[in-house]
Amino acid sequence: MIRTLVVEDDPVAAAAHAEYVGRVRGFEVVAGAGTGAAALRVLARGGVDLVLLDVHLPDTNGLEVLRRMRAAGNPTDVIMVTQARDLAVVRAAIAFGATQYLVKPFTSGAV
Repeated sequence: MIRTLVVEDDPVAAAAHAEYVGRVRGFEVVAGAGTGAAALRVLARGGVDLVLLDVHLPDTNGLEVLRRMRAAGNPTDVIMVTQARDLAVVRAAIAFGATQYLVKPFTSGAV
């Protein structure tokens, strides 16, 4: 199973993302986090193979979470999930090693 962490501050969106992941054979949601700090705590414990990471979080932004992951040597795959369409944000996400960039709203098929 691909163990997935959903990082999203909007509970409705987080539930939708978790549902989408649950529909994909071989994937499961093992944790959720509503802040960057919570996401980093989950990642520090290990056991996560994929992160669905929102850019806009209440305590920081997803790019900073991704930067800290990479600085700590964490190679976990990351799919950025956001409404941000700014080219600079997309480039930064790619530079920090994001595997994919999904723009909200999206369908379960995109996941």
